[in-house]
Amino acid sequence: MTGSVVVGLDGSAESITAAWWAAREALDRHLPVLLLHSWTTQPLDVPVAQAASTKQQYGRDVLRTAEADILHRYGDLELSTELVSAPASRALLDRSENAAMLVLGSRGHGTVSSFLLGSISLHVLGLARCPTVTVRADDPAIAVGRQQAAAIDRNEIVVGVKNPGPASDRLLEFAFTTAESHAVPVRVVRALPRTSPIVRPRPASAQHSDSDEEDREHERLTGTLAPWRAKFPTVTAVEHIATGPAAQVLLTAAAHGRLTVIGRRLHPSHLTWKLGPVAHGALHHLPCPIAVVPHD
Repeated sequence: MTGSVVVGLDGSAESITAAWWAAREALDRHLPVLLLHSWTTQPLDVPVAQAASTKQQYGRDVLRTAEADILHRYGDLELSTELVSAPASRALLDRSENAAMLVLGSRGHGTVSSFLLGSISLHVLGLARCPTVTVRADDPAIAVGRQQAAAIDRNEIVVGVKNPGPASDRLLEFAFTTAESHAVPVRVVRALPRTSPIVRPRPASAQHSDSDEEDREHERLTGTLAPWRAKFPTVTAVEHIATGPAAQVLLTAAAHGRLTVIGRRLHPSHLTWKLGPVAHGALHHLPCPIAVVPHD
């Protein structure tokens, strides 16, 4: 993986938490960090005057404070800052062309409304050309830039695979690379649809057929994982196949996730974008950081 870890920093608590997470992740991956602030896109609750010079000064203060805090903890980290006038979403999307990943903060749990990501984050998640990670402000495993005791229970990288095969390569590469850098296993999750919503006694032949189908799915997933197991021999890969709605299967499987990786299609036009129900379910309900990886 090459490029910088780019953090969208607006001075809010969630963006500061995202910067802490990004710094630790970049250090483990031997990557530089770029803290990016758009002085024309600042939090609504920031009490600044409308003067451009005042907004720019606020942005410089945000970047300077975050830079000093992160370097105090991670002195070996290669860190730079950038103050831009372009809208935050446009600036982040531009940098996603060459970045290793983007990192954004999201509001924490507490109320139903707090499950919702801001419009800027949703726009970037739907259009970024590189993996984009969202980090919750109230994540108990991230505090003052260091991994806390709460992280002990979250010891897997979880990745949801919709279609085993070449389409999943970018997701698996990101998941295995992350697992290797943290010396933790990968849990590869595959959801199988229910053949019928009606539950009724099934003849022995039908039950045998269902078993054969599940065996074939295991073989497909095993075949898809074979080259990644060979490329990352130190990473343990656990195959997790379950029947049910994809979002629910992933949420259940990610109970011990340190990071959950999900995919979305690359879109040919920047005029249209959409995140699917699995992405929305993960982003709204999982407590761990979520990586959305674009793929063909």
